[in-house]
Amino acid sequence: MKLLPLAAFLLLVLTALEARPKPAALKCRTGPLDVVFVIDSSRSVRPFEFETMRRFMIDIIGNLDVGPNATRVGVIQYSSQVQNIFSLKTFFTRAEMERAINSIVPLAQGTMTGLAIQYAMNVAFTVQEGARPPHKKIPRIAIIVTDGRPQDRVSEVAAHARNAGIEIYAVGIQRADMNSLRAMASPPLEEHVFLVESFELIQQFGKQFQDKLCGVDMCMERDHGCQHSCVSTPSSFYCECHPGYQLNVDGKTCSPIDACADGRHGCEHHCISTRGTYSCRCRAGYHLNQDKRSCTMIDYCSFGNHSCQHDCVSIPAGHRCRCRDGFMLQHDGKSCRAIDLCNGVDHGCEFKCVSSEGSFHCVCPEGQQLHADGKTCNKCGAGHVDLVMVIDGSKSVRPQNFELVKQFVNRIVDLLEVSPDGTRVGLVQYSSRVRTEFPLNKYHSAEEIKEAVMKMEYMEKGTMTGLALKHMVEHSFSELEGARPLSHNVPRIGLVFTDGRSQDDISEWAQRAKESGIVMFAVGVGKAVEEELRAIASEPVEQHFSYSADFTTMTNLVENFKLNICPEEGRGETEIRSPCECEALVQFQTNTVAILQSLTERNIL
Repeated sequence: MKLLPLAAFLLLVLTALEARPKPAALKCRTGPLDVVFVIDSSRSVRPFEFETMRRFMIDIIGNLDVGPNATRVGVIQYSSQVQNIFSLKTFFTRAEMERAINSIVPLAQGTMTGLAIQYAMNVAFTVQEGARPPHKKIPRIAIIVTDGRPQDRVSEVAAHARNAGIEIYAVGIQRADMNSLRAMASPPLEEHVFLVESFELIQQFGKQFQDKLCGVDMCMERDHGCQHSCVSTPSSFYCECHPGYQLNVDGKTCSPIDACADGRHGCEHHCISTRGTYSCRCRAGYHLNQDKRSCTMIDYCSFGNHSCQHDCVSIPAGHRCRCRDGFMLQHDGKSCRAIDLCNGVDHGCEFKCVSSEGSFHCVCPEGQQLHADGKTCNKCGAGHVDLVMVIDGSKSVRPQNFELVKQFVNRIVDLLEVSPDGTRVGLVQYSSRVRTEFPLNKYHSAEEIKEAVMKMEYMEKGTMTGLALKHMVEHSFSELEGARPLSHNVPRIGLVFTDGRSQDDISEWAQRAKESGIVMFAVGVGKAVEEELRAIASEPVEQHFSYSADFTTMTNLVENFKLNICPEEGRGETEIRSPCECEALVQFQTNTVAILQSLTERNIL
């Protein structure tokens, strides 16, 4: 279907000119168009001739039904370059367009017609510049008016423009090249190519297009079959649907648009489609939030009429009552009664089960300890202690010997039953300052501790042993860092390893350590001072310290340790330990002596 609006445009001009000074005639009623005038303003167009072209455009526009939803008009002029006078989206009244056309200043240069067609296709007829989208089926019409031969190629670019849906009318005046006009225009050429002998005659050739432009309303003349509405265009029509509906493939009937179908609605529960839009709806028991998409369960408990003795729990269907741990919901669904778990479960306690709210725990007879399983009892705690080793990291130790110290520490760890309820181990290194490598509650297995020991970095500075003892008493054996309460009768052991004289006083904090219940062992090597070692060690001193330049006397850590520390088997000189604590200390000392003896025999240290 070919549209021939230009001829009708020109006819309107003629009609308007012949009608002057009579009152303006009724405007020609056509469907909406997107029309762009492409005007040659090269130097060959003389000023009075350009005024005729200016009048030509104004008269055509004056007989159009212009507006944002009717016909839109744009104007560009060209010579050696292209200039946009106004685009399809700039003006929507004839008065504004006329003022803009009267303000045009001709470029007066070359004749680059191909460049102007390229601009019309790439810029003037884009949606961004005001052209209606292709699916609207609004005809796009370019009217090229020129008086000479193009100085660039037009055939190829004109073909691209026609393929892009632009209908081109080529109007040549006076010196125009007919071959170039035919190369630019849309087919059929006899309806799209015009050659006018002079500018004075340009207004007369429009008469023959009157019937084509001002044709009948095709929607009125034909049985269009459109379900919703029919839109008339010159010599044809097309169907449109109401908002919220889309045109079916038959081009006539309409179907509601399912706005929920693409899945982008964001509704948390249900999407309800209505006439091209949608709304979100929540399931029963929920209300729609302010974002109109997400849902929140209705808090029935907040209404205050649930009568639950303990806790109220909202559910989509209403609410239910729930009891706190250790209680059972009664048949009325509201009140709660405490549960005696010792009578209701197989607690497995060896001696006695004690109920508490929602739980139970096992206890042992006085003098016995609860195993790590929390159920069985044993006379003693299998040698469980809280052990903190304080390691000298001063520069006199030297890196190679520090690695041997790490091995010594790990040999001790290998013989311990490390666990949260068994033996706990902490490690402190000191030089000019003190650093906790890991506290008593850091690691729960021997492998973890040994790995951390081997990663320990050598500090290599001074020897502040007194500062290290202070840190051990105030921090390392605190419950915050994992020491068990004194009431649990778990022995606290501090083992200090040093190779030289302390650079600060040790007496005060060594005494405080022993007064606080810590059993202190002192191991010295090399330039360690025996007097300082004895000040650190617990009573009896001979059983709690060792010194040797080559570790040959390390194995002499008192064989009668148990006799001196355990009152029920000793001479009654010391009254400090329970039987279980006594066994734990004896086991630790025995293990330590064995390690020192092994290291001495192998010349490791």
